Amino acid sequence: MVVLNRIYTRTGDRGDTALGNGARVAKHDARVAAYGTVDETNATVGLARLHASGAADEALARIQNDLFDLGADLCRPDMEKDASAEYPPLRVNDAQVDRLEAEIDAMNADLTPLRSFILPGGAALAAHLHLCRTVSRRAERLATELAIAETVNPAALRYLNRLSDWFFVAARIANNNGADDVLWAPGANR
Repeated sequence: MVVLNRIYTRTGDRGDTALGNGARVAKHDARVAAYGTVDETNATVGLARLHASGAADEALARIQNDLFDLGADLCRPDMEKDASAEYPPLRVNDAQVDRLEAEIDAMNADLTPLRSFILPGGAALAAHLHLCRTVSRRAERLATELAIAETVNPAALRYLNRLSDWFFVAARIANNNGADDVLWAPGANR
């Protein structure tokens, strides 16, 4: 259980921070950038939830919890269990990826296939979900860049890849099942 008695610690005043295994790295380290952008994604999901209700809000709440799991995963560079650790590292798993895929398939089943790219917008929930999509894509780019230099849980990378797709399809659902999608008109303003 997490207990936060003090919010500031002053330990990062020189521009470094602790990873989940206790190692200290620069606050601009690639790993910190990746999990920091996952946190940013989570904040955008919180904004989207202001416009969601029912099943959509419940799904977004699940995603927010998954994003905390993902941040915990990315902040632990050691993939093997450390015998001296109090508890094993929390890792995103294939079941979380599978759930996203099943939800994407269910949401997409009744949508009309796209014949144009979609501009972010429409209903307030849809616009916020498009913001979630773009921030999660940035998190994915940073995590895949990190994976070139360091070990990253493959399920975490798959989760991020599916997540942006989930947000895209959910945005279409929020836009009256795609009927109110804002379509791109190539060259319309030439």
